[in-house]
Amino acid sequence: MKTVLLNLALEERHKQKLEAAAPGCRFVCAPSGVLTREMARDAEIIVGFPPADWIAGSPKLEWLQLFSAGADAYLKPGILAPGVKLTNATGAYGKAVSEHGLALTLTLMKKLHTYRDFQRQHAWKDAGPVTSLTDATVLVVGLGDIGLNYARMAKALGAPRVIGVKRRPGERPDYVDELCLTAELDRVLPEADVIFSILPGTPDTVHFFTAQRFAAMKPTAIFVNCGRGSAVETQVLIDALRQGQIAAAGIDVAEVEPIPAESPLWDLDNLLITSHVAGNFHLPDILEQVVNITAENLRRYLAGQPLENVVDFTTGYKK
Repeated sequence: MKTVLLNLALEERHKQKLEAAAPGCRFVCAPSGVLTREMARDAEIIVGFPPADWIAGSPKLEWLQLFSAGADAYLKPGILAPGVKLTNATGAYGKAVSEHGLALTLTLMKKLHTYRDFQRQHAWKDAGPVTSLTDATVLVVGLGDIGLNYARMAKALGAPRVIGVKRRPGERPDYVDELCLTAELDRVLPEADVIFSILPGTPDTVHFFTAQRFAAMKPTAIFVNCGRGSAVETQVLIDALRQGQIAAAGIDVAEVEPIPAESPLWDLDNLLITSHVAGNFHLPDILEQVVNITAENLRRYLAGQPLENVVDFTTGYKK
């Protein structure tokens, strides 16, 4: 009998759905705060996001199903023993994170963050000119599930040109006007009015947006990052905003999280910060999708069938 450890908070109906998908398994529910190292090392299957060092080299673990899309914590050598399967929750976060990214984009374009500051000051003031998505070239860097959702919404709201950047060639959706490979980024970067980054955390994406790349952006451009904070070095972002290399930025992620209270990031008027909340389980649909993905993979695993959302240990992406 295999032990399935559920390392997330679930409603009873969710548990019943997972148990129905894996009859004969022993289920242990241990959300954060309840989970112990011993529980983590006693399970053949883990669903959740356990501390990586707790499962490092676990001789019992066969498969880790993440409730996140990002898998970087488990890709380091020595964490997962050879042969352990790793799957993520790609597909569960497309709606929530893309909508959050779009909300940041429109807030910055219309200077709503500035008007909120005026409200706090009890000041009836005018923040000046704004921009429109209907005049914008939108560049989506990372054209996975979330990036595709963002691109689709940007196009639906009237963006005349949407450019997608991805690692590998693929079919171009109708709502993406131009599909580029990562090597072509520097060619299209100076043309973008909005840059939406949804890159995962991998060795190849660390400090991906260099000082040179910010310098190549339009001074009127808006940069939004809902992927990984490691894609942008903190000081590079600060300099770009202070020096007017870009007009504004919205970040749901940062190189260091939580952002230290003394960080200059907090005091930049042209920076809008949310505290890595675009995903999580704030939108109930996310948990529903995670449960659905997990239930299907449990069924597949016990039937000896290929799993969905298998993570490539080399790239950190879904294969």
